[in-house]
This record gives sequence, structure tokens and C-alpha cells, in this order.
Amino acid sequence: MESVLVLFSFAAATSAYLLWFWVLARKLTGPTAWPLVGSLPYLYMNRSRIHDWIAGNLQTTGGAATYQTCTIPIPFFARKLGFYTVTCHPKNIEHILRTRFENYPKGPTWQTAFHDLLGQGIFNSDGETWLIQRKTAALEFTTRTLRQAMARWVNRTVRTRFWIILDKAAKDHTSVDLQDLLLRLTFDNICGLTFGKDPETLSPELPENPFAVAFDSATEATLQRLLYPGFLWRLKNFLDVGAEKKLRRSLQIVENYMTEALEARKEAPSDDLLSRFMKKRDVDGNPFPSSVLKRIALNFVLAGRDTSSVALSWFFWTVMNTRRVEEKIVAEIATVLTQTRGGDVQKWVEEPLTFDEADRLVYLKSALAETLRLYPSVPEDFKYVVSDDVLPDGSVVPAGSTVTYSIYSIGRMKSVWGEDCMEFRPERWLSAAGERFEPPKDGYKFVAFNGGPRTCLGKDLAYLQMKAVAAAVLLRYRLELVPGHRVEQKMSLTLFMKNGLRVYLKPRELVAPPRAAVSA
Repeated sequence: MESVLVLFSFAAATSAYLLWFWVLARKLTGPTAWPLVGSLPYLYMNRSRIHDWIAGNLQTTGGAATYQTCTIPIPFFARKLGFYTVTCHPKNIEHILRTRFENYPKGPTWQTAFHDLLGQGIFNSDGETWLIQRKTAALEFTTRTLRQAMARWVNRTVRTRFWIILDKAAKDHTSVDLQDLLLRLTFDNICGLTFGKDPETLSPELPENPFAVAFDSATEATLQRLLYPGFLWRLKNFLDVGAEKKLRRSLQIVENYMTEALEARKEAPSDDLLSRFMKKRDVDGNPFPSSVLKRIALNFVLAGRDTSSVALSWFFWTVMNTRRVEEKIVAEIATVLTQTRGGDVQKWVEEPLTFDEADRLVYLKSALAETLRLYPSVPEDFKYVVSDDVLPDGSVVPAGSTVTYSIYSIGRMKSVWGEDCMEFRPERWLSAAGERFEPPKDGYKFVAFNGGPRTCLGKDLAYLQMKAVAAAVLLRYRLELVPGHRVEQKMSLTLFMKNGLRVYLKPRELVAPPRAAVSA
């Protein structure tokens, strides 16, 4: 009798669950969901093309012609409440990033996962802790002194190391992994800007820098915490095995490096970001403690390295595949340099572009923005839902769930960018006469630099660095992809190229533009 009751109870519970799931599944607008595992099988099958898979689901959600409803609840057994919402609707994104900003913080899942690496730094904090750092950083990023410091670091790195490596590869007819070189370049620059110390990872020998290697390893291990249930990575942390053991060892190297950098700045303050934050006060009016200062610096290193280098990698790849755009970029650079350095083309390549010269490159900025539209450095971003809410398109997001806004998908929506949304066309960013850079009036169509109160403070500096580096390469060389090299996306929070970007460098023959074109 007892076994019959147990069997009956199990059958009743199973039936109730299946009925509940059937009702829930009818409301879902994303991929097919299965009992217990939700859409995990599809997620796993598409893990190597996750961003395109998400975009494909969003494109078909509201009908192939309009894409009006771009929110997809995707069941996922590791998430609270069984599902999370993915959206690429500009009005939804504005609602999340600006209108109801307080209701969509980073949240406990993200903060807990990243705490060991980023602490309570600006990219891993909410509320007052975030606000005081944001206000302090905002004051620094608006100063011309910081712009001048960044210009010096970029100029020195390009002139003394980057060009030397590229010149040798061109002379020897050997290929280079451009993504790796760009990662090293931006890492050296942001380290110099942040704590006045150049790790010189971009050198002809391409050395392995312990801090850079440990920082990469720690970032990758931390990412794994987001991919699995919290109890699993906590257990591995307790047992000190797998990725958690790797994270602990990497963090020790990072901690030692940051301690040395902080002690050096205490003895000899400079104009770097770390020195500037050492003079500031926290929310209680006290100086930031050493532990917080180190995490603040690490947050800026994380933000300043990967995003610009990854964007430049995709930029060079798209330019290689769109020679028309390349020719217009080189012509624009030639016109500006003729005005600033005269008609002697040899003088154009003696020194990298100054930031003032880079400021005048409108078409190049448009090409970089167009690259970020199609290949945003951070393809997906996540927010925690504090209170029950309804997004502008009518999608319900319950408290305690996660909402993802797919930056990668926005650029692939015909309803947002038109029928030619998949075409690489920098002209869409220019004024009618083509003389001004004009971002879309609806700012939430393009959130590669985030939006609302968390808009990237280093946006202008990032554009200037990218323009200076892009010009440094394209003025001297014509790039050609190594035959057989596959350009693929890596499964990561940042849109890395899985196999790097292997290219040959062909010396470019420069010609000064006609005087009429220059004067015009």
C-alpha cells in the first residue's frame, strides 16, 4: 500500500510539473524548451556560435518582416526562476539602462562571481560604491591632461615597438597575429595610463609577462563562474581544484604586481589614474584603502585593454574584406596629413598621428563605429531584476531573474538599421554632406559603449587610440589574410577572434592628394 502511495504521489507531482511546464512553454517566444533542461540542449549545440544563435532567435521572434517583439525568455535550469530574458529592442534597452536604471543593477550573481578579481571596483559595484567611483573617474576623464598622457603612451608604443615588429614581418615576408599584437599594445598603454608602469608585453621578442598571463588566466577562470551553477564553482573553490585553483594562483601574481605598482606610486606620485585616485576620498570622506585602490586600477585595465584591441581586430578584418572603405580611409588620412605635415609623404610615416590629427578623421571614426555596430567588443550584457517589471514591448521580467540585452543582435536587425543592416557601410554614420560624424538620434540603437548613467567614460579616448593605431597600420601597410586562416568568434564575454588574426603586411605606396582636394 505504501509503495502505491509513493508511486501515485510521484505520478501526481510529475503530471503537475508537466502541466505547469506546458502552460509556461506556450508563453515562451524563444527556442523550444524541454522539461527540466529547458533550452540547454540548443544552447550547447550552438555554443561555438552563441551570438549568432541569439540573434537568429531574436530575428524570428516578432515575425520575419518586422521583428517588433525582440524579447526571448529562455528556460535554463541553472538560473533562478527557470529562465532569463534576452532583448535587442532599443526601447527595452533604454528602459533598462536609463529609465529604470535603479531596477537593473549588476546584481549578486555577477558581483559574487567577479568579486575575487575586481572587488568593488567601478565595473563590479552598484549604488553608492559605484557612484563615488563614477564621479571621481568622470572628473579625471574630462581633463586634457589625461588625453595628453594617453597620446604620449600610444605614440611611444607605436613608434618604438609596434612599427619595428610590423616592419620586420613585412621585410621577412612572415605573417603576424595582429590580434595578439593589438592586445599587447593596448595592454601596455592602459597599464601606463593607469599606474604609470609599462609592462612592455609588446616587444620584438613577444615576451610572456607574468602579470599579463595571470590577468588573462584570472579573467577566463572568473568567466567560468557565470557559466555554471553557483554551488558548483563554490565547491571547486572550497576543494581548490580546476579553474578555481587556477584562479587562486593567478590572483596571487596579480595581487603582487598591483602591490608593487601601488607602493611605487606612493613613493613617486605621477599623473596616472592610480596616483589621481590616491588623492581622492571615499563615500565617508576617507582616503581609499590600498585594497580598494588596487581593485580600482584593475577595473580600468580590464576595460581599457580588451575592448579597444578586439574592436581594432574586427576593424582590420572588415577593411580587408571591403577595399572600397580602405581606400577612402587612406585618402582621408592623406588629406589630413597634407594639411598638417605638408606634401612630403615621407614625413607622414616618420611619427604616428597626434590625437589632434586623429580628431579630424571623420570617415575613419565612422568605419570604427560601423565595426562596433556589427562586432561589438562586449556582445551581450546582463542585468539583475530587482522588482517585477514590464518592458516597453510588453515583456514581463520577474524580480530575481536575469535580463540580457544583446548588443550583437541590435546591429543585425532590419527593423533597427534597415535592409542593409548586414552590410559594412561607414557612410550611415556621416551627415548628408559627409563632413560630420552623426550617431543615430535614437542613442539606444548603438550601445557598444553602454548607455545611460553607466555610459563608458573612456569612449572618446578609445576612439582616439583606435584611430591613431588604425592610421599607423594602414598608412604603412596593406593587409592580406593568411590563406586558409579561419576567422571565428571565441566563446567569451569579449568578442575575441578564436584563432587570432593572421595577416601578411604589404608595404603601401602613398601619394599626396591633389591641392584642390586638400583645400576643399
